Amino acid sequence: MSRIGKQPVSIPDKVKVTLNGDTVFVEGPKGKVQKTFAPVVKVTIAEKKVTFAPTEETRFAKAMYGTVRSIVAGMVKGVTDGYTKDLEIQGVGFKAALKGKQLDLALGYSHPILMDIPEGIKVTVTDGTKVKVEGADKQLVGAVTAEIRGYYPPEPYKGKGVRIVGERVRRKEGKTVA
Repeated sequence: MSRIGKQPVSIPDKVKVTLNGDTVFVEGPKGKVQKTFAPVVKVTIAEKKVTFAPTEETRFAKAMYGTVRSIVAGMVKGVTDGYTKDLEIQGVGFKAALKGKQLDLALGYSHPILMDIPEGIKVTVTDGTKVKVEGADKQLVGAVTAEIRGYYPPEPYKGKGVRIVGERVRRKEGKTVA
């Protein structure tokens, strides 16, 4: 049995959690999040707490038991505090700008990269090189951050590219003339 799955998730005052079959809806001051889970885990809400129990004794049910609890706890944290990821762009002429609901990235290619910002995500750009991705859904914030980074990951020779703040890029030595 999962030690994490046995612990209930407490619901803060500003948060509303509802169930509809296998789908959990969490609503709070930072937004709304919903996830559908496999029917092998029973989710119940009582007395400002969400509890979890496996419905069968299979290996999959035991694995999902703690996973569902962890995801629901993350959903509650997301709608109360929110999640943020910071990116920085390094390189001569590399910059970012917001154009309505699109992020315009100039990353040394012959064309600008226009990325549509999904619903529920807030992107802010400061100094043209610092990008902040915020939202209530942890998975969506990480996916948008990974997509932005994926357009030009940091390269090991000069270190230019889009990197997550705090990411360590392993640098390589260039060619030497003998």
